[in-house]
Amino acid sequence: MTPPPLPPLGEIVRTFARIGLLGFGGPAAQIALMHRMLVEEKRWIGETRFLHALNYCMLLPGPEAQQLATYVGWLLRGWRGGLIAGLLFVLPGAAIMLVLSALYALWADIPLVQGLFYGVKCAVLAIVVQALARLAARALKSAAMVWIAACAFLALFLFALPFPLVVAAAALAGFALSRALPGSMSAPAAHAAGAGPASGLVDRLIEAGGLAHTRPDARRFRATLALWLGLWLAPVALIVLFAPGTVWAGLATFFSKMAVVTFGGAYAVLSYVAQQAVEVHGWLTGPQMIDGLGLAETTPGPLILVLQFVGFLAAWGAAGPLDPLLAGALGALLTLWVVFAPSFLFIFAGAPYAEALRRRPGIAAALSGVTAAVVGVILNLALWFAMHVLVRGTQSVAVLGLPLEVPDLATIDPLACALAGLAAILVFRLRLGVAALVALFAAAGAALSAAGFVP
Repeated sequence: MTPPPLPPLGEIVRTFARIGLLGFGGPAAQIALMHRMLVEEKRWIGETRFLHALNYCMLLPGPEAQQLATYVGWLLRGWRGGLIAGLLFVLPGAAIMLVLSALYALWADIPLVQGLFYGVKCAVLAIVVQALARLAARALKSAAMVWIAACAFLALFLFALPFPLVVAAAALAGFALSRALPGSMSAPAAHAAGAGPASGLVDRLIEAGGLAHTRPDARRFRATLALWLGLWLAPVALIVLFAPGTVWAGLATFFSKMAVVTFGGAYAVLSYVAQQAVEVHGWLTGPQMIDGLGLAETTPGPLILVLQFVGFLAAWGAAGPLDPLLAGALGALLTLWVVFAPSFLFIFAGAPYAEALRRRPGIAAALSGVTAAVVGVILNLALWFAMHVLVRGTQSVAVLGLPLEVPDLATIDPLACALAGLAAILVFRLRLGVAALVALFAAAGAALSAAGFVP
């Protein structure tokens, strides 16, 4: 039977615009939304191929949900479909985040606004813990994967090892364990949205010999690589050449480097960015970083849009002769470009080869190792957030001869602990949605501030 024709570009635009506007709740919720619309409702892609695409995106650095949208768009209509899907997944949230960043920079010092973010921080902590619990339940399917997660956490928390080294070691461990102990590395079920159609439109077209762009081609690979490397890095090179030592050069080089070394999705990326942007570059403070995450949680699109907030505040604080709002907007746009441009490169150049490797068990085992390590990474991030939300100070202690920052128990904030505990109950027991939770605790924080209870 002849398969039906591909959907027109207009329908692809409408579908991914809807996903971009409704994509609240972080990567897990966004991937579930895409599964429902693309696999179950539209039946453009089958269950197995959707999960394979997700697995490939989880192995890449950068925002996995946005890369998954780009991958599906690419399957449907080549680079045009991928560009439409990837951009529409990001642009609605990016526009909202730009406005929120400007409002934050202008009014964050007002006591009422500080109270609002005081409540939001407590909600965000509960959201991160929920993300950790969900990923751990779905990803840690064997004792070996639990050990990989624990080792990744200790490598970051105790030894502060470089993030790319931890991810590479986890992938190698997963691959080696699958060979030495068959069955020890089960395929990760992270983000799986449940059973869906086994075959979709794309699957039937590929089986019928269509969709030539999904097959590897060395000449096309070289052309794609040259084009997207140029688009991504040419602005970075110009900024570094003509504005060395400025905040613009710092943002361009830091986030370009981050785009190729941060694996494991948004929450894992934040662990690396929080350390570098706050502690190394001093672009913003720890509380401001958590405020930015709270803003990102309230907007549609990828959670990694919090990096746009970082770029805005960094440029705002070093505006020089420029108007601070203009400088902040330029910093945000520069950050967006260098963060998301590599995602198109990874999909357009690598997806044909990912399609060719669909049935390689070694790839699945390496992915299992990376997924397990990400659990440890997010645990490290959750502890970092807790130390900035629940206590007002830290102290240095020696563990195994290494300096370690731990909470100063004398500075615990009882009100923040109570609010975070209430947020956890609402998230875990009552299943309150992210947007409702953030709005509720923003209002609670503002009310407590007006009553004089917020420290």
